[in-house]
Amino acid sequence: MAVSSTLSRLNLLPRPLLPYAVSTLRALKFRPRCAPLTSFSNSFSAHFSTPKSSAEPNTQIPGAPDDDFIVLGIETSCDDTAAAVVRSSGEILSQVVSSQADLLARYGGVAPKMAEEAHSQVIDQVVQEAIDKANVRETDLSAVAVTIGPGLSLCLRVGVRKARKTAGRFNLPIIGVHHMEAHALVARLMEKKLQFPFMALLISGGHNLLILAQDLGQYIQLGTTIDDAVGEAYDKTAKWLGLDLRRSGGPAIEELAREGDAKSIKFSIPMKQHKDCNFSYAGLKTQVRLAIKSRNIDAEIPISCANHQDRSSRADIAASFQRVAVLHLEERCERAIEWALNIEPSIKHLVN
Repeated sequence: MAVSSTLSRLNLLPRPLLPYAVSTLRALKFRPRCAPLTSFSNSFSAHFSTPKSSAEPNTQIPGAPDDDFIVLGIETSCDDTAAAVVRSSGEILSQVVSSQADLLARYGGVAPKMAEEAHSQVIDQVVQEAIDKANVRETDLSAVAVTIGPGLSLCLRVGVRKARKTAGRFNLPIIGVHHMEAHALVARLMEKKLQFPFMALLISGGHNLLILAQDLGQYIQLGTTIDDAVGEAYDKTAKWLGLDLRRSGGPAIEELAREGDAKSIKFSIPMKQHKDCNFSYAGLKTQVRLAIKSRNIDAEIPISCANHQDRSSRADIAASFQRVAVLHLEERCERAIEWALNIEPSIKHLVN
């Protein structure tokens, strides 16, 4: 899909595909001030800062120069168990991810209790493998960083528990990472030309967020999810179409959509009359479900077993859904860019 003229006014910088590793360095080096488990409000401006409290984890690294330290990062916010070891120079010494793809396929999505158990079974192995691959010892570490939200509470506590155990054993400080802020800032590690202020479009299974990043810890929220995020819509649509969820809904929908006609079903673009920058995918999900029902598509019959006509119908739904889902993202981005440029005319980049 062509990028609109409004979007083309900014340079698009994709986030590097190393969030687990880089977010840990970002958390340590720049002291994120994003409050743990913050629920993003619907107001135009939302500034996040960590309240000062004696109960906060110590983020100072005894004996470690500012330009030379090593961090172990742990991530268990949803369905992947991940760990990484990162040097302060930006060098990623190791990264290990244990996927729960089979569980996703079995349960048709993330089942929090099952995900928690899966994390618990592999967390020790994943962390140890990351340390071994980095060719370091626990005593070489300067700190342990761990995702503390947003995410599934049952899953988050597995990572936090492991971080506390490791940090306590080797007397290391713990750095709590707000992973949406990490997503917003991760590009600055790889793209040296990316300076504040910049815009960021954050998309995940549970969140859509448009922010204006003015400085470290200073963010203006331009738009957020008011019901379902685009990732949720993709996963549910893939499930209803009987697709293989082991790769998650996005890739499965995209592959099937190549066979379909994106204009065959007239799904309406969400919030077309709303003049804000918020996102809504609940209505589109309902439209998809009605289209599936009207065509007598049975999700219990996997796409691999569908006859030609049935597969064609599913492909048309996938293509039509994908077209409208992306158009909604583009429209909200266009509006947010206009707002952001009024606030900070010097903006040149959109991180997505």
